[in-house]
Amino acid sequence: MSPLALIFLIIGIPALIGLAYIFVRGSAGLRRYILTRIGLLIPMVFILASLVFFVMRVLPGDPVRSSLGPKGSAETVARMREQLGLDDPLIVQYGRFLGDIVTLDFGNSLTGGRRPIIDEMSERFPATLELVIPAAGLALLIGIVGGTLAAARRKRPFDYALRLYSVVIYSIPVFWLGLIFQLVFGVRLGWTPIAGRIDPVIATTLERTTNILWLDAIITGNWAALWSSLSHLVLPVVTLGLILSGVFLRLTRVNVIETLQMAYIGAARARGIRERIVVGSHALKNAIIPVITLLGLQVAILLAGAVLTETVFSWPGMGQYLVQRISSRDYTAVQSVITMFAMLVALISLAVDIVYSLVDPRVRY
Repeated sequence: MSPLALIFLIIGIPALIGLAYIFVRGSAGLRRYILTRIGLLIPMVFILASLVFFVMRVLPGDPVRSSLGPKGSAETVARMREQLGLDDPLIVQYGRFLGDIVTLDFGNSLTGGRRPIIDEMSERFPATLELVIPAAGLALLIGIVGGTLAAARRKRPFDYALRLYSVVIYSIPVFWLGLIFQLVFGVRLGWTPIAGRIDPVIATTLERTTNILWLDAIITGNWAALWSSLSHLVLPVVTLGLILSGVFLRLTRVNVIETLQMAYIGAARARGIRERIVVGSHALKNAIIPVITLLGLQVAILLAGAVLTETVFSWPGMGQYLVQRISSRDYTAVQSVITMFAMLVALISLAVDIVYSLVDPRVRY
């Protein structure tokens, strides 16, 4: 079983069980909403995939020329275009592409040895997952904790400092912050590696199952590989997590401030409850609900940030793979990656909306 299939199996089975439980035990309105969202998922992916298909063919460049280089003869180019089906009418290529999406068989890449794209994504997707999940967790941690503290100390120097941080960090390009971290912590101080997922020598000793390196290191008891993978993970995760933390911090701060002005908070204070408990236990529970919605909206930004982060840190994930395939005009690979990203964003958005209805009893579908 490939690492990609194993990851989808681990994540997908509990998700399907949870969805089935919610579908059976939820209200009729929620069931209709889930069915409607699933139905809208199909045309959304179709429209996006079609747009990418036609845009890639309008852009200048030829995947055959990129693969063969300038020394490829005209006869070789023509023969290879015929083998790849690039000489077929555009409508024929489009129909073949839609058929591949329906069967989830994305075909073979046009460059790089013409390997099956599903195999290439199977190698790359765990690396992206290894990056974006800790980065999202770090962004939420900084945003929720920082926003709550800023709201509790409103109009004080600490509040002003965190507000300034949120504006500055959100406006910094992710690639620039990554380069600065590489220069300072990797080159000057030598605290962390500046590129890659693991030391190449140690990588040869690691038996891979999920291709999430730190997890495979724990499973096999390879502690040298565990330390190497975690040390390589620090800078990319911190870079991407900090960039996303600003918007969560500002939203949490605003919601906590609004919640602290409600009547039930005044009643809790009148009963002599400590301010720390009032803010952390009473106000934060209601103030954090809009953050859940924002998390669903930030998934697309998270994946876009991962593209730049992986490029800067030579992280062999889906983002770096996408940049490489765009550069070589590999139509099939680019279409497949963007289609997969679209499906992932849509499914996570659906999951967030369902969770939102469960944690907020005021929401009815």
